[in-house]
Amino acid sequence: MNAPASRDWHAQPAHYSLQQLDASDTGLSTEEAERRLALHGPNQLPERNAAGPLKRFLRQFHNLLIYVLLLSTLVTLALGEWLDSAVIFGVVLINAIVGFIQEGKAEQAMRAIQKMLTLDSRVRRDGAVQSVPAERLVPGDLVLLEAGDRVPADLRLLETRDLRIEEAALTGESLPADKATDPVARDVGLGDRRSMAYSGTLVSAGSGCGVVVATAGHTELGRISHMLGTVVSLQTPLLADMARFARHLTLIILALALLTFAFGVLLRGYSPQDMLLAAVGLAVAAIPEGLPAVLTIILALGVQRMARRQAIIRRLPAVESLGAVTVICSDKTGTLTRNEMTVQQVFTTAHRYTIDGVGYAPEGRIHCDDGQLCSLDSADDLRELARAGLLANSASLCLADQRWCITGDPTEAALLTLAGKLGLEREREVLSLPRVDAIPFSSERRCLASLHHDHAGHGLIYLVGAPERLLEVCNRQWRDGRPEPLDPRHWHEVLGNGASQGLRMLGLALRPLPTPQHELDYRDLEGDFILLGLVGMLDPPREEAIAAIAECHSAGIAVKMITGDHAATASAIAQRLGLGGGAPLTGTDLDRLSDAELDARLPHTTVFARTSPAHKLRLVERLQACGARVAMTGDGVNDAPALKRADIGVAMGVKGTEVAKEAAQMVLADDNFATIAHAVEEGRTVYDNLRKSILFILPTNGGEALVLLVAIALGLTLPITPLQILWVNMITAVTLALALAFEPAEDDLMRRPPRDPRMPLLTPRLLWRVLFISILMTVASLGLFLYAQSLGWSLDSSRTLAVNAMVASEIGYLFSSRRLDGTARFGWRDNPMVWSMVLLLIGMQLALTHWSPLQALFATTSLPADAWGWCLLVAVGVCVLVELEKLLVRSLGQSPQV
Repeated sequence: MNAPASRDWHAQPAHYSLQQLDASDTGLSTEEAERRLALHGPNQLPERNAAGPLKRFLRQFHNLLIYVLLLSTLVTLALGEWLDSAVIFGVVLINAIVGFIQEGKAEQAMRAIQKMLTLDSRVRRDGAVQSVPAERLVPGDLVLLEAGDRVPADLRLLETRDLRIEEAALTGESLPADKATDPVARDVGLGDRRSMAYSGTLVSAGSGCGVVVATAGHTELGRISHMLGTVVSLQTPLLADMARFARHLTLIILALALLTFAFGVLLRGYSPQDMLLAAVGLAVAAIPEGLPAVLTIILALGVQRMARRQAIIRRLPAVESLGAVTVICSDKTGTLTRNEMTVQQVFTTAHRYTIDGVGYAPEGRIHCDDGQLCSLDSADDLRELARAGLLANSASLCLADQRWCITGDPTEAALLTLAGKLGLEREREVLSLPRVDAIPFSSERRCLASLHHDHAGHGLIYLVGAPERLLEVCNRQWRDGRPEPLDPRHWHEVLGNGASQGLRMLGLALRPLPTPQHELDYRDLEGDFILLGLVGMLDPPREEAIAAIAECHSAGIAVKMITGDHAATASAIAQRLGLGGGAPLTGTDLDRLSDAELDARLPHTTVFARTSPAHKLRLVERLQACGARVAMTGDGVNDAPALKRADIGVAMGVKGTEVAKEAAQMVLADDNFATIAHAVEEGRTVYDNLRKSILFILPTNGGEALVLLVAIALGLTLPITPLQILWVNMITAVTLALALAFEPAEDDLMRRPPRDPRMPLLTPRLLWRVLFISILMTVASLGLFLYAQSLGWSLDSSRTLAVNAMVASEIGYLFSSRRLDGTARFGWRDNPMVWSMVLLLIGMQLALTHWSPLQALFATTSLPADAWGWCLLVAVGVCVLVELEKLLVRSLGQSPQV
C-alpha cells in the first residue's frame, strides 16, 4: 500500500479512497492492522525534549559583559586579590540566578497538540465494531463518529447522517462545518473540504463513518506540529538591542583597558602588576554590573502591571516587545469578534428590523425601518417569526458566573436570544404549542423542522433553514397577521442586501395542518409553507476592539485581520471594526502571488480570508521581511506556527487552545483585543524606563572609568579602589536605577509612532549626555579627592570623600533622569520610589562611611560634617547643569530621542 501523505483525498470519490488504501466496508483484519501499524508507526506526534535546568542555568552566563567580568575574576584571582575576585564573581552569580528564576518554563506546544488525540476510538475491524486506542489506528481503518467524539485521525468520509464538525481550532470558522460524502474541488481550502474529517476536531452533531487516510505526522494536525517545530522564534527587539549594545560596550571597555595598561607601563613607568590591577579596575568600573539585574527587575515589574490588566507574559523579554511592534495580525473569530452568533437584522414582508445587543445575552432594543425604536406590541410579524425560532429549537441558554452560555448549535442559540429580547418565554410558549415531533438539521436538505399542536387540536410545522431551500417550498408570505402570495423578487433583494453586509442568512416558515398528526416525515416538508421572514446573523465585533484598533492606528500601528472565514463575512466585520475597505485577499490568491507580488500588496491589504496555517505563517514572515515588527494574535491550533514565528505571539486565554497558549509569548486572560492596546502602552513604558535606567547607569560607570583614566594619565594615585567601584555600581543600580522602573507612562506615549527597529538603544544625542554627565561626575569626584589631598587628608579619607561625591552626583542626576527630554521632576506622588530610594541610599552611604565593618571591608573612614555639605553642593550642581544642557537642547529644537 502506498503512503497516503500527499493524496488529495477530498477530491476523490469515496469508493476510490477505499481502493487506494486496500480497505473494504467491513474494515481491516486484525493481522493487517498490526502489519500496517509496524509500517506506519503509532498514531501520535513526537515529543521534543526541552532544555534541562542545568542548561538553562548555564545559558544565563552567555553574555559578552558577563564574559569580561569572569575574565576579571580570573585576573584578580591570579594576582592574589581574593576579596575582589569573590565580590566580582558574586555579582555574576546573582545575575545568573535571577535570570534563571525569571526565564520560566520551556515551550510545551508539541505536548499540547498531542493531548488533542482521543484515548479510544470506535473502529470496524474483522466485520465488527471494536474500541481501539487512538495511537493504534492505521491508514485503511474504518472509524465511526458520533456527537461528542474527537476525530482521532484524518478521515475520508464514507457515510454521514447530519454530521457537523467543529473545526474552529483548525480553520477559524465560527460555526460547525456540515459534512457530506461527495468529493469537492482539488484546490479548495481546508474549511471547504466537506468530505473530510480532520484529526483533533470535535463532532458537534450527527454521526458518520470514515476511512483513515493519514495518521500521526501525516495529518493536518501533524503538519501544523511539524511546521511549529521548524519555525524559528525570533529574538525579541529588546534582546537584539541589548546584544548589540553589549558587543559595542565590551569592545570599547577592552580597548580602553588595553590602552590604559600599555600607557601606564610604557609611558608612565608603572609595574605590569600594578597596571594589570588598574586595567581590571577600569573594566570593572566601566561594566554596568547592575544592568542585568535592573533589566530583569524592570521587565518583572512590567509583567506584574500587565497581569493586572489581564495580559499574562510567559517569557520575560516579551514584556517590551509589544511596545516595538508596527503591525498586529489578528485572528477574527473569538479575538476581534465575540465568537457568539447574534441576530443583527430581521427581514419580514413589510419591515426590516435592526436588533441591538451582542452575544447571547437576551437584552437589546429593536429598531424598525426608519431607525426609530420599535413598539413590540405593534411588531406582530417579528413576534411570530421569533416564536417560530424559539419553538423549533434544541439549544438552550443559561446564565453562569454572570455570563450567558449556550448548549447546542450557535445558530439556534441566536434565535433563542432574539426571542428573549422580544420578551418571549420558552416555558410559556411550549405550554401553548407543545412539540410533538421534529426532524433535526440535515446538511442535504439544509433545514430542520418541528411539529406542534395547540390545545384546540390544530397543528402546524415550523421550518428553519437556508433561505434558498425555504423559497423552494414556500408559496405564501406572512403580512399583517395573514398569508399572501409569495413575492420571490422581494426576498432575493433581501438576500442580496444581507450578503452585502456579510450576514449569515436564515429563513423561517410555518405550515398550518388541516388535520392533527403525531409524526413528521420528509414528505411534510415539500411545499405549501408560509414564509415568516429572514434573519441576518453575524459573529459581532467586540465593541472594545473597535476602540482598541483606533488607538493602535493613532499609535502608528497597523492592524490586519487574518481569518479562515469567508471573504465577504471577514470584509463586513473589518468595515465595522474600522480596518478599512480594501479588497480582501483569500488563501487561493496568496497561493498565486509570488513573494514580491505579495510584498507589494501587504501595505494596502487589511483582510486575509480563507487562510490556512501555512498562509498565516507566510504572511507573518513576509511582513517581517518588509521590515515590520509583527504581533500575531490567535486562539486555535491553526494559529500556533504564526504565533511562534511572530516577534510576539498573543494567545487567547479563555477560548484559546493549549497549543496556541504554549506557542505564544503572551496570553490574554480576558480574550479581549483591547487588552493588547493596554499591553502596547505598558511595553512602551517598559522600554522608556529601561532607557532611562541605562542612561542613568552608564554615566556612573563612565564617570568611574574616566576618574581612573585621568588619574593614570596624570600619574596620580587612584582616587577610588576597584572594590569601592563595585559598591557604587551595585548599590546605586538596585536603588536609584531601580526607582526609575516605577516611572509612570509619559502623556504622549501612545501618540508616538513605533520606534524604528534600526534605531540603537542609545542615540548619538543620548551618548553625548552620557559623556557630558560622566565628565561632570569625574570633575566632582576627582576634584574633591585632590582638594582633600591638598588639605592633608589621608588617602582613605580622600577616597571616601570621592566615593560619596560620586554617589551625590548620581542622586542629583536621578531627578533629571525621570524625563529624557522634559524638565526634572521632584514630586513624590507620581513615583514615591524615587525619594524612598534616595533616603535608603543616603543611609547606606552613611553606613559605608561610619560603620566599622564596612570601613574595614571597603577601606573607608568617617567624614566631618563639612564634607557632607560639599557632597550636597555637588548633587545640586549636577542637577542644575544637566537641566541647563536639556534646556539648550530644547531651544535648538533637538531631542535626545533622535
